Amino acid sequence: MNLKCTGFDPAWGMSRRRFLHGFGMGMGAIGLSDLLRSETQAGETQQGNLANFSGAALSGTHHAAKAKRVIFLFQSGGPSQIDLLDHKPHLNKVHGQQLPDSVRQGQRLTGMSGNQSSFPLVGSPFKFAQHGESGQWLSELLPHTSEIADDMCIVNSMYTEAINHGPGVTFIQTGSQFPGRPSMGAWLSYGLGTANQNLPSFVVMVTRNKGGQPLVSRLWGSGFLPAKHQGVRFRSGKDPVLYLNNPQGIDSASRKRMLDALEELHYLQLDQQPDPQLETRIAQYELAFKMQSSVPEVVDVAGESKETLDLYGPDVNKPGSYTANCLLARRLAERGVRFIQLYHPGWDQHGGLPGGLRNQCRETDQASSALVKDLKQRGMLDDTLVVWAGEFGRTNYCQGQLNGNQFGRDHHPRCYSMWMAGGGIKPGSSHGKTDEYGYNIAENRVHVHDLQATILHLLGIDHERLTYRHQGRRYRLTDVHGEIVKPILV
Repeated sequence: MNLKCTGFDPAWGMSRRRFLHGFGMGMGAIGLSDLLRSETQAGETQQGNLANFSGAALSGTHHAAKAKRVIFLFQSGGPSQIDLLDHKPHLNKVHGQQLPDSVRQGQRLTGMSGNQSSFPLVGSPFKFAQHGESGQWLSELLPHTSEIADDMCIVNSMYTEAINHGPGVTFIQTGSQFPGRPSMGAWLSYGLGTANQNLPSFVVMVTRNKGGQPLVSRLWGSGFLPAKHQGVRFRSGKDPVLYLNNPQGIDSASRKRMLDALEELHYLQLDQQPDPQLETRIAQYELAFKMQSSVPEVVDVAGESKETLDLYGPDVNKPGSYTANCLLARRLAERGVRFIQLYHPGWDQHGGLPGGLRNQCRETDQASSALVKDLKQRGMLDDTLVVWAGEFGRTNYCQGQLNGNQFGRDHHPRCYSMWMAGGGIKPGSSHGKTDEYGYNIAENRVHVHDLQATILHLLGIDHERLTYRHQGRRYRLTDVHGEIVKPILV
């Protein structure tokens, strides 16, 4: 780890902790002092010492933060921007005609459509209309999202180098197409630490019983960062976090005595041979014990009002649904979780797009909108950044043969759309344009690394200065790229 860059000295932190432990203060007293110290004292001043009080690597934010937390609504599979967010009436005029060579410009295609003899253009079968005072163009498939048009910034000029799902999802989540790098949530946990003592700083939820491309744990892993920064997956059902409950016949008091004895053994080993992994293990044991009481409370929505439940929609009481996960995301945000990652698979419409896209929007539209509305009415949207995005977009031409109203779209990394709200984002705005065919970016290109740099900036972090030394070089989320997208910021 680059100590000079981060200002964090693990050896000092370890000896301080052992010193307090040896004098009988115990972890309970340390946790109490952390709780009594408000998060704003560290977050609102650039000189605030985050490292001493929240396990952060940075000694303070690099500049004043606009957002305290992120809720990333990841739509896995590649939503069709042409049918949802990027209105292209010209495509309907040239529907069925061939994609001009002057538009394609010999650009790379996937193996699924690269051998096609023809590339018939397909206009969207869905109507678009302008919404709100801002006049944002949105598809009829997003009636609820249209209601927050004046809270959103729609970016229609995203692009990526990745053309297949595995590298694409890995890229937007970790900043690299290759497995092994820390995820964005892990970087934020490492840099800013935790704002709570009883829950993880990084929580992950995946919509239950959804098909689509596989989502593996490395997407929310810590890579070469300490393991305590990896995302903790919350699942539906009796045990939201695996292996958290006590084994049969073991009560909480017995579990606590076991953990205390194990902690003593770890400290004895630390005295003889310092090892950061032991420090991580001790912290994980302590957090797991606290989560035994905090997790059941946070997933219990019985105290939510009928108005709130109705706002999210009829699936809100189905554990593991996207709707239920959106409500849980708000509850986690209220309790100080720094990064909340939702995954909703199934946006991969290579065929049967009209019906498949309707189903996807039926499952996600109301809850996504409700989350923004709920945060806003609770006064949390100003310092909560909500991000809605997939790994890439879809082609303007049909994959395979165009058969009446039945068609599909292939992967398209050259341009796609996403939206953000809250947390320092300019509301009621749009950024970037594609050409009239929706195939190439015409104005204001936004790379995946630009998005990541902008998210870190809103949290008070200079993306070039949050680094970790590994195998002889300094790594960062944005690798050697990334520009802050200043026009979308307030």
